[in-house]
Amino acid sequence: MRHSAKQAAVRGEDAKAPVRRLRCAIYTRKSSEEGLEQEFNSLDAQREACAAYIASQRAEGWIALPTEYDDGGFSGGTLERPALQRLLADIEAGLVDVVVVYKIDRLSRSLMDFSKLVEVFDRNAVTFVSVTQSFNTTTSMGRLTLNILLSFAQFEREVIGERIRDKFAASRKRGMWMGGWTPVGYDVVDRKLVVNEDEAALVRRIFARFLELGSVTLLVRELRQEGATTKQGKPFDKGTLYKVLNNRVYVGEAVHKGKAYQGEHAAIIEIGIFERAQAILASNGRQRAASTRRETPALLKGLIFTESGRAMTPTHTRKGPKLYRYYVSTDVVRGREKGATESLARLPAGLIETATVREVLRLIRSPEIVAQTIEAVRAEAPDTSEGEIVGILDQFWGLWATLIPAEQARVIRLLVERVVVRPDGVAITLHAAGLGQIAREMLSLDGARRAA
Repeated sequence: MRHSAKQAAVRGEDAKAPVRRLRCAIYTRKSSEEGLEQEFNSLDAQREACAAYIASQRAEGWIALPTEYDDGGFSGGTLERPALQRLLADIEAGLVDVVVVYKIDRLSRSLMDFSKLVEVFDRNAVTFVSVTQSFNTTTSMGRLTLNILLSFAQFEREVIGERIRDKFAASRKRGMWMGGWTPVGYDVVDRKLVVNEDEAALVRRIFARFLELGSVTLLVRELRQEGATTKQGKPFDKGTLYKVLNNRVYVGEAVHKGKAYQGEHAAIIEIGIFERAQAILASNGRQRAASTRRETPALLKGLIFTESGRAMTPTHTRKGPKLYRYYVSTDVVRGREKGATESLARLPAGLIETATVREVLRLIRSPEIVAQTIEAVRAEAPDTSEGEIVGILDQFWGLWATLIPAEQARVIRLLVERVVVRPDGVAITLHAAGLGQIAREMLSLDGARRAA
């Protein structure tokens, strides 16, 4: 009897405890989208190998989760990948015990990024496994081996990047077109720039008119009135025009890191004309800006107030050649600051003017203001359709970008009744009648352009 009891005790000790169930998430990644349209692609091959490895560990309680974490067309140099972010969210939610990848660099090619992932894994007691390399990130030896391999993976990535940059630089020095924004005046044919004669005529006229006018602002307005557009079909603005006037591709050159090389493509502009345009831009730029500041009144003069109702007046200071503009509460001017907090008593003019313009442009698209504008326009021009008025309001931002500062100030005074500065932003009261007048002017200008 004793013998039987002892045998039973031995059998109890030998009995295995239940195997813990380990939920395994398979993560796959491919840097490019090439080949992903195939029925069995690289992501499928990675997932199949990982699933086979998990099946081989079934006795240890491993089971593959049905959720697929596949990043196709995403670089391993960043963690901003949709499937990886979903995986990390599931890990934080406690839904994953093991992360399985085909190869370590599928998860990350950056040592710094991978260290962040390991922190997430450790915090949630998650193990990382590569089916082609044996790793256990819970041991110090596993971490050492992992860091060594990641260092080589990052080194390889940096060497590839250097090779690409060197190849790009060598190609640019030979005058080859290496892609990017295609300048107006050219088309790309067989990876080479070819002159587009219709657009080239526009480019030549832009340079000719700029030499005559000497003003980008006036030239933008002229091009918009004529309906001229960029290669993307958008109206010209000052930024786009500056890019055209400063682009050495038009004299047949290729530029790399500030150095110009003879290009493979044909020139559109003679070098003498281009250099004259550069001379005007260089010599007159500061003069025009200084003249504009002297002649243009502050955009919000007489319109801006503190929340307590105190008027804010424009002022400025100079530090060397630089001019710094502000709006200051009259309490500060008179030595009394009780009516306004220190942060709102003195505001940078550029900051508050930009915020006001953005808010005005947002408000004029609101249904209430649109309805008031339609009513104001029809009071003077009853035959104008709602569609025409709404279309003109949609074009207002484009018009604003072409106006010189004095005209912008006039428009703001027509549109804005009062600007109140508050801790959470600005509150603006608009003149619906003023917006109606602006809309009528734009409709008249649009009609004249079409008739021409």
